[in-house]
Amino acid sequence: MTAGAPDGRAPGTPKKLLVAALIASSIEWYDFFIYATAAALVFGRQFFPEATPLIGVLLSFATFWAGFIARPIGGLVFGHLGDKIGRKPAVVTCLVMMGTATFLIGVLPGAATIGVAAPVLLVALRFLQGIAVGGQWGGIVLLLTENSGGRKRGMAGTFGQMGVPLGVIMGNVVFLAVGAVLSPEAFQAWGWRVPFLASAALAPVVLFIQLKIEDTPVFRELQARKEQQEQQVVRAPLMEVLRTHKRTVLLGAGLLFATNSIFYISISGLLDYGTRELGMQRQTLLTISLVSSVVGVVVIFLSGALSDRWGRRPLILVGAGLLALWAFPFFWLVDTATVLGVAVAAAVGSVGSSLTYGPLAAYLSELFEPRVRYSGASLAYQLAAILVSGGTPFIMTALLAATGTSASVSGYLLLMGLCTLVSAWLLRETRPRSTVEVRAREAAEAP
Repeated sequence: MTAGAPDGRAPGTPKKLLVAALIASSIEWYDFFIYATAAALVFGRQFFPEATPLIGVLLSFATFWAGFIARPIGGLVFGHLGDKIGRKPAVVTCLVMMGTATFLIGVLPGAATIGVAAPVLLVALRFLQGIAVGGQWGGIVLLLTENSGGRKRGMAGTFGQMGVPLGVIMGNVVFLAVGAVLSPEAFQAWGWRVPFLASAALAPVVLFIQLKIEDTPVFRELQARKEQQEQQVVRAPLMEVLRTHKRTVLLGAGLLFATNSIFYISISGLLDYGTRELGMQRQTLLTISLVSSVVGVVVIFLSGALSDRWGRRPLILVGAGLLALWAFPFFWLVDTATVLGVAVAAAVGSVGSSLTYGPLAAYLSELFEPRVRYSGASLAYQLAAILVSGGTPFIMTALLAATGTSASVSGYLLLMGLCTLVSAWLLRETRPRSTVEVRAREAAEAP
């Protein structure tokens, strides 16, 4: 029986875990997202100096995509390990890998110094970043949701989900600060490295999780059952997911299409489009992205908490519907090239994206049974990364170049919104509908 739960139910998520998960997730996503900013602003000149500005940006976004190609690999490998040896060891390993890869990007010489080896090493380090973030998401959200009992999983999961906009905020603050104190020449020459070197701040968080955080009661119960009955823990969780949960994995990935597409357009594609095509200032666009991310933090928490009362699907359906309706007005406002127009476009997009994203930590984990949960949730989440997230800035830039109009990108956003609507409609609701169901779930999952 879990300590502090006299009736056998898992207690609420420990506050130290909520704080540690929020900090770890924020820094991990900070490491991942500063690459997007650097790809839009710097990497074309640093690593592809012989290319034209357009081709340089496309090549930079192609290296950005490499991280998303790697994310499903991280989800597969660490999902399997997380279901076999525990959630916490997988998370700690991913955090160490991410911090190391990000720091090394910060000291990587450019093409002017080591030639073609520079972009090759950049892609390799980006690939490691992708593996790390692909593995850590499932571990973080399961540490949160499986420690929460059955009543407030939606709210608990948001402490992992809020790390995404908080990572954007942290990255933009650092880039804004560096850009404010350095000349444009100094920023291009070496100032862009500062945000990457700052990733060393992840080390104390890793140490705290390793020493102070226990694995989840659900996984500990699976391990206890394993000693009594070997088949209770699947020997090959990944193969079990691929064999019996393919439909859930594919529809689970579809839940992320709308939120991921507008998110990566807002933090990366828009930064390139606004500076290169609309003539807007880099600092202005970074500030708008920062403010819309603050909106995202608030809405993610509220939507996750409300999903514990209203259900996961209603919030996701509302968010995806808003994003589908906003696809064309988004670029109508952006194309005004005014601060107010771009800010309103980004803010409303952030609301729709966050309404969808907030409940997903609890929803994806609840769609899979505990013994294959890490593998299943990670695979669904990271499949969306390779299909949509990483390619969106590249697709946006290519569509604009091919059609000469932002309407083509709006059409892409509309399609992604409809995919999420259909996926949510076809999946079942997972929030317990009564106290009896809550207690049944807690009794089944908690030792």
